Amino acid sequence: MSFNISLSGINAVNNQLNSISNNIANSGTYGFKSGRANFSSTYINAQPSGVAVGSTSQSISQTGNFFATGRGMDAAIQGSGFFVTRGSDGAMQFSRAGIFNTDKDGSIVDFLGRKVQGYGPEGGVMGDLSVPAGSIPASASTSLDYVGNMSADWKAPSVTPFSKDDPESYNGMSVATVHDSMGRKHTVTQYFVKGAGNEMEVHYAMNGVSTGTPTRMTFDTDGKLTAPTGSTRLDLGTPDGASPLALEIKYTGTTMFAGEQSTATNRTDGYSAGTVTGVQLAEDGSVEVQYSNGQKSTAGRVVLATFANENALKPISGSAWAMTSATGEPLFSVPGAGMAGKLAIGALEQSNVDMTAELVQLMGAQQNYQANSKVLSTENEMMRTLMQAL
Repeated sequence: MSFNISLSGINAVNNQLNSISNNIANSGTYGFKSGRANFSSTYINAQPSGVAVGSTSQSISQTGNFFATGRGMDAAIQGSGFFVTRGSDGAMQFSRAGIFNTDKDGSIVDFLGRKVQGYGPEGGVMGDLSVPAGSIPASASTSLDYVGNMSADWKAPSVTPFSKDDPESYNGMSVATVHDSMGRKHTVTQYFVKGAGNEMEVHYAMNGVSTGTPTRMTFDTDGKLTAPTGSTRLDLGTPDGASPLALEIKYTGTTMFAGEQSTATNRTDGYSAGTVTGVQLAEDGSVEVQYSNGQKSTAGRVVLATFANENALKPISGSAWAMTSATGEPLFSVPGAGMAGKLAIGALEQSNVDMTAELVQLMGAQQNYQANSKVLSTENEMMRTLMQAL
């Protein structure tokens, strides 16, 4: 019987060594969770029969340290949850290694080429995430927001009437860039002409050609704008080959105080056509696509899966897990919602293996193995002595 008991001890230690060696080997694997072999005693008819590895525990809830990469498609989960991917066989897999990229077809994949799962820009059904190919069309400018200070020290120009070609006929100016429906850039210049009292008249020109109807601005005795109170429409005409161009100009917040003219805001919308220059993730899981014209769009949102019993997940190759009947059905949500943690962008979760603890366990396993081997050797010597006595 002692032979069998010692043999069971050696087999159990071998299984423990498999767990320890796997932990040590994966100490540099991103998103890896260490395992531990749990011994349990065995009995037959109330008689000791040795030991066996009753189960293997995973330290899934223990988060590894974050390693900063600075790469926009790297992400670590701050809390609970798993990234969801699908392999070539269509099977759903779950991982903590957030190393993503785009393939030749624009699909977002992990470092092993598995398709990352998420919601599209409009939500809907979960599926493969992808980045739109091609370029985005141009968008014509429709608004101009201007906030500045019209100097209260200005005097009415000595030269009248206003002429954009004569600096003596206006007090100040401001230039903004607008886009037509073809994406071409045009310059819109505002000329500020001091009037009687606290009045200011604004004249306009596009590409050096006077256009539109002047706007009259009035200010109260505290230098605050009283008119216009809303937006002012400025028709800029029809650029060659493009649609008519018009702006809604807002002067809300403009003042008339003593001192120099200043400009706080001089902002237009619209942009030229652009091509994809980069993709990066956001903290809430959004996939942000960057274009050459400075615009951004959202191609979808990465989903995270949480489980009622995540410790029952089955480890599989590729730094991933597969669900089992004991885990319960996965609950899918976007990062930061429900039980799912937010994402740390430009970082990766390192293995949570404690190398010092593993080496201590390794020494303990070695001693246990030697002790069980000693029992076998002693039992063998006793049997030899007995046989010689016979």
